[in-house]
Amino acid sequence: MSAQADGAGRIATAFAAAKAEGRAALMPYMMAGYPDRDSGLAVARAYVDAGADLIELGIPFSDPLADGPTIHAADTQALAAGATLRTALETCEAIAERIPVVLMVYVNMVLAHGGAEQFARLARAAGAAGAIVPDLPLGEDESVREAFDAAGLAMVPLLAPTTSAPRRAEICKVARGFVYLVSTVGTTGERAEVPAALAALAATAKADAGETPVAVGFGIGTAAQAAEVGKIADGVIIGSRLVRAAGEGATPAESADAVAEFLAEARVSLAG
Repeated sequence: MSAQADGAGRIATAFAAAKAEGRAALMPYMMAGYPDRDSGLAVARAYVDAGADLIELGIPFSDPLADGPTIHAADTQALAAGATLRTALETCEAIAERIPVVLMVYVNMVLAHGGAEQFARLARAAGAAGAIVPDLPLGEDESVREAFDAAGLAMVPLLAPTTSAPRRAEICKVARGFVYLVSTVGTTGERAEVPAALAALAATAKADAGETPVAVGFGIGTAAQAAEVGKIADGVIIGSRLVRAAGEGATPAESADAVAEFLAEARVSLAG
C-alpha cells in the first residue's frame, strides 16, 4: 500500500495543500443521516463544493459521551429516522473520491460490527481515510489501533487541555493523520469566544506532534473564530454550528444551502 493510497497519506496531502495556500485546513463535521438520509447526503456534497479540505463524519450512536446538546440531538434524530452504520458508509462512499473522510465513531460501534478488523475493512472499502474513537484512550485496547493501521485507516488521537505533558508526548508519537486538539474542557458545542489559553496549548501540541498536523475542534461557531484558530493550528474543525444549520433546513436543498453559506464564509476567513 503506497503512502498516498493509505488514509494517512491522503490526510497529509490535504493538510499540505491547504498549507501551500497559506491557510489552515478546513474540516467540517456532519452527522450521517441527519436530518434524514437524503439531507445528510446533500450536506456532505455541499461541504465538498463549498471548499472543505477534509470531512469529519459522525456515525450515529445512542450515547455520544463527547458531544454536547446539538450533536446529541442530531444523533437521536438520525437514529429515529433509521440511520445505521450503513448510512454513514454510504455517505462516505458518495464523497470519498473527492475528499478525505475521517469517521467519528464510538468504540461500542466498532465492536458491535464485527470488531476492529471488520470495522476497518468496512470503513476502508467505503473510502474512509481515518477514524476518531473518542472513548478509547491510548493504551486501553491497542488491538483497535493495530487493526486500523493494518487496514490503512489512520487512527486520529485526541488531546485535551488537561492532558499532561508526558501523556501528550505519548499520544502525539502514535498519531496517524493528524492530532485532534480539543480547545476546551467539556463536550462539543458553540462557545462565545476562543479560550485565551488555546494559543499556548496549540503551540505545545505542535511541538510534540512534529510533522503531524494539529487540528483544533470544539467550540468554533463563527467565521471569525475559525480565522482566529486558523492562525495557531494546522486545521480548524467546525461541528455544532454546521449541524445546527443542517437541522434548520426543511428540505435537503435547504440544509445544503445553509451549511454551504457558512462554510464558504469560514473558508474565506481562513485565507484572509
